[in-house]
Amino acid sequence: MLRWLPENASTYGGEIDSIIAFIYYVTLAWFVITIGALALFLILYRRREGRRATYITGEKLSEAAWILIPALIVLLLDLWIDFRGADAWAKVKLRVPPADLRVQVTAKQFNWEIVYPGPDGQFGTPDDLQIDNDLHVPVNKVVRIALRSKDVIHSFFLPNLRLKQDIIPGREIHAWFQATKPGVYEIPCSELCGFGHSGMLGHLTVHSAEEYQQWVREHWPSEEKTSTRNLAKGDSHR
Repeated sequence: MLRWLPENASTYGGEIDSIIAFIYYVTLAWFVITIGALALFLILYRRREGRRATYITGEKLSEAAWILIPALIVLLLDLWIDFRGADAWAKVKLRVPPADLRVQVTAKQFNWEIVYPGPDGQFGTPDDLQIDNDLHVPVNKVVRIALRSKDVIHSFFLPNLRLKQDIIPGREIHAWFQATKPGVYEIPCSELCGFGHSGMLGHLTVHSAEEYQQWVREHWPSEEKTSTRNLAKGDSHR
C-alpha cells in the first residue's frame, strides 16, 4: 500500500486509498511498459550500416494502429478507474448518512471560523459557539459541515480523513466525515488564497465520547447562561 499517505482515520478513507493505489499501480505499469518499449525500439531499430531510415506517413491501418491501439488501451484504463471509483464517489457525495453533529466552517484570509449551533441545535441564535481554527468532534459520529467563504476560494482539507472540498464565495457547500480514531489532525487550506496561505492552519480534535461531553460542558454556553445573558441584554436596552 502507499505508506507515505497520512494515517487513515475516516470511515471512507479506505475506499479512497484503494482508488489512489489502483491509479498509482496502473500508471506505474503503463509507465514501465512505455519506457520499456521505447528502450527496446532504440536497440532494435538503432542506426546501422547499410540500413536507411524509412519515411512513414501513417496512412496505412497497420501504421495508424501504433497510435490507435495505445489510445484505446488508455481509454479503457480510464474507464476502469472511473468504474472502480464510482462506489467511493457515491459513498462520499451521494449516500450521506444522517448527521450526529452539524458545524458551520467559514473560511477567510487566513483562518477558519468554526460555529456550533449550541444547546438549541439552531444556527444564528445567541447560544451559538464560535471558535477559530479548532474543530472538536466525537469519535465514530457523523459530522456534517456547511462550508462558506468570506473572500476568495479556499479548500478545506483533512488529510487524515481523506476529505478535501473547495469553498467558493457566495455558495454554501456541504461535506461530511466520520472519524474513527481519537487524536489531533491538521486542517490546512489547500488552495492558494493569498500571502498568508501557508499560515492558514487549523486543527481537528477527535475526542472519545466521554471527553467530548466534558469539552461541551466546559465550552458550550448552557441554556441557563444563555437565558441570563439574554435578560441582561434586554435590561441594557431599556
